[in-house]
Amino acid sequence: MALSAFLLVASYLAALLLLARPLGRLIARLIDPRPLPFVGGLETLIWRLAGVRGEMRWQSYLLAILLFNALGFALLLAILLLQGELPLNPQRFPGLTWDLALNTAVSFVTNTDWQAYAGESSLSYFSQMAGLTVQNFLSAASGIAVAFALIRAFSRRSATSLGNAWQDLTRIVLWLLLPLALLLALFFIQQGVMQNFSSYLPFTSIEGAQQLLPMGPVASQEAIKLLGTNGGGFFNANSAHPFENPTDITNLAQMLAILLIPAALCFAFGEAAGDKRQGHAILAAMVIIFLLCAAVLFWAELQGNPALRALGVSNLNLEGKEIRFGMLPSAFYALITTAASCGAVNAMHDSFTALGGMIPLWLMQIGEVIFGGVGSGLYGMLLFVLLAVFIAGLMIGRTPEYLGKKIDVREMKMTALAILVTPALVLVGSALAMMSEAGRAAMLNPGAHGFSEVLYALSSAANNNGSAFAGLSANTPFWNLLLAFCMLAGRFLVIVPVMAIAGSLAAKTSQPASSGTLPTHGPLFVGLLIGTVLLTGALTFIPALASGPIADHLLHAETTK
Repeated sequence: MALSAFLLVASYLAALLLLARPLGRLIARLIDPRPLPFVGGLETLIWRLAGVRGEMRWQSYLLAILLFNALGFALLLAILLLQGELPLNPQRFPGLTWDLALNTAVSFVTNTDWQAYAGESSLSYFSQMAGLTVQNFLSAASGIAVAFALIRAFSRRSATSLGNAWQDLTRIVLWLLLPLALLLALFFIQQGVMQNFSSYLPFTSIEGAQQLLPMGPVASQEAIKLLGTNGGGFFNANSAHPFENPTDITNLAQMLAILLIPAALCFAFGEAAGDKRQGHAILAAMVIIFLLCAAVLFWAELQGNPALRALGVSNLNLEGKEIRFGMLPSAFYALITTAASCGAVNAMHDSFTALGGMIPLWLMQIGEVIFGGVGSGLYGMLLFVLLAVFIAGLMIGRTPEYLGKKIDVREMKMTALAILVTPALVLVGSALAMMSEAGRAAMLNPGAHGFSEVLYALSSAANNNGSAFAGLSANTPFWNLLLAFCMLAGRFLVIVPVMAIAGSLAAKTSQPASSGTLPTHGPLFVGLLIGTVLLTGALTFIPALASGPIADHLLHAETTK
């Protein structure tokens, strides 16, 4: 089993890096504002017709991103509320309730894709396509655009502008997300993923029960849900459903698609910064933490349920996992989807062992920076880079700098604010849920496991992941509003300080490296960065984890004695 786990992880990472490197070069070219080959004339025509010209200061760039997402939220909310009056609704589903529509609109605009509903029994084809799928493209493009702005802040010698948000959003959608999503959707269709507009088909089960077989345009949504690290499934079972994920090959393709753009952005960062080693160092830190988490998760799941192990039944935890994929690929999928800011799942995370379920939970809690979401993972990790540089500067008594840019008090205040936003939302939100009757009423499990489910829900929302631990009836006004607030704040209260940092750094003149400059591309800095990420996550969440999954593990161990 250990050999199988090694071969699975090694082959996956080899394929991922092989695909991500050339894609990183393409993304680096998109970061460059100069006209692209072959399509430069078309871009110029688009900018002229849209009235887009010139570059923006960081305030204007931020305002454009916020306005763009606000308009997307309003449109999606209207679609969900008026669903019953709109076309492409063969099952005649009514509009969603106001609190569920609000939660869902916030969820997809913030790239979270938390789903407090079953898609096949709640949403029309029009809502799935014109609402959710469109936002999967636009929310992903927003995160990548913010990363573009921050990369330019580091790579430009001295500037007052960070590019044009409207040009960046258009480029990202047209030349990156759409082509990749089209190719992946066609591949999924070839493999058997559904793509049609048929009404649901009646059939008789082998028990004689009359049921409906859901239909719909699945492959088109599936492709961008993965590439954009969105995660929202067409069906309630998400990628465990055979209509979304029919074969072992599609399962592998899905896992590669989730981390493809986040990994490529690391290569793009090195290309744009003029020093490929910088991107390699960040990617190395991500991979090392990823491997450590994979080892713990595989070990925990291989231990199985202590109660069953005491009876000699099995030393594997197969509950809640697709037998057609097996234990290791299912656990690995959970690791990938929470290392990225993606809520796609092909197994029930609530059925993992206590310590096995803790790993996906903790990966979200450290800020979705181990690869992370498209764009958000890179700019989140760059915040930890600035923190690591600052810590190193304190150690040697030297003004911290990164890529020739001095890191001052203003940048560190903004960095601390951005890093502390999501822990505050998770911990305060969990406390509020546990103290209120409306929050506790949604819990289906008592004790430490029930608290783990609450903690997972808040961690997933605040860090814009979207996966669920289950065991929580979250479709209530209290939970819909609480999680919607956490999703909004977790997305945009991080973007605001990131853009402020970008504006401040862009205005600074790059200084050449000297003999006292800390190299930020070698093993020493990679180790410092890993330590910064792990220590920050440990200090912030160990008390909560001790009350949840760790206590759950100890209770299971005690009952088997």
